[in-house]
Amino acid sequence: MAAPGQGFIAELKGAVTPRAALLVVAVLLLQLGFITSYVGALHHPTPHNLSIAVVAPPQVAPKLVQALDSAPNDAVKAVTAPDAETATQQIKDQKIYAALVVNPAGNQDTLLVGGARGPSAAKAAETITTAVEQTQGRTVKVEDVVPLAKGDTNGLSAFYLVIGWCVGGYLVASILGISAGSKPANAHRAVIRLGVLALYSIAAGIGGTVIAGPVLDALPGSIPGLSAVGALVVFTVGAFTMALQCLFDIVGIGIAVLIFVVLGNPSAGGVYPPPMMPAFWRAIGSVIPNGAGTSAARSIAYFGSTNLAMPIVVLVVWAVAGVAVTFLAVLRGPRSGGRELVKEA
Repeated sequence: MAAPGQGFIAELKGAVTPRAALLVVAVLLLQLGFITSYVGALHHPTPHNLSIAVVAPPQVAPKLVQALDSAPNDAVKAVTAPDAETATQQIKDQKIYAALVVNPAGNQDTLLVGGARGPSAAKAAETITTAVEQTQGRTVKVEDVVPLAKGDTNGLSAFYLVIGWCVGGYLVASILGISAGSKPANAHRAVIRLGVLALYSIAAGIGGTVIAGPVLDALPGSIPGLSAVGALVVFTVGAFTMALQCLFDIVGIGIAVLIFVVLGNPSAGGVYPPPMMPAFWRAIGSVIPNGAGTSAARSIAYFGSTNLAMPIVVLVVWAVAGVAVTFLAVLRGPRSGGRELVKEA
């Protein structure tokens, strides 16, 4: 008869296998990474290389550019623009965040901002230019040339829409993997899974756009355009999650959460645009599907689809990588576990 302590140890070993223990440790690390990433990215937004154009007479412009460039911690990247109309168009083309237009006939100048690109960036531009103008004995009034929609008060609708699409993408891929095996049994099964994912992506893209647009009136823009971006985001995230499961079995789901939730969400430019985030998150945001999708959705909704090519390229590259890795993993042959079983007729 085993001693009570030995019996408990035996039960513990049976209840918590080494594999389960490793997965629990991995979840703990993922949780701590989540906290680190979100708090690290969002706890102290400060501007860095915030692009502000100066529209001023030739004898005044260099002095203002120098004053703006002298803001602490490289907060501003100042440039010049020939006139207010050009500066306005540059804001609408997402080439700059704001423009300071000097009034030669008075003491009050105008700061042009694009609020739809990020209210925090517009506010930072206002704070910085106001301080600079005060040293010159001048004042500033703010004019928003790309205002947010009435139903998008804080400018977060595009971000949350894309996050919803990302969640759907990795969840549906995870469900397909858990229900039938992490790796498809053969190339035909891989095609079927990707086909199901594609149909789901189209439905999710259309459904999310209709809810955010006509139903809630939270986001303007082309319904077909936003739906297409949504379908691409969902398929991209789903295909890459499928590839990770083919390579790493159930651990692939955790890696997908690491990429798309822990790293992708806080760096996506939703809560704060890139110039307001720390260097690490500013660097990775545009090359992860969350950030690319948010940029694309915001461009379609507010900026006439300007600067749309790069986000679409990022999404397509991730999608192609996911599909390619999935097929390569399937064609490589069977492995010890996680492969989908095919019942013989």
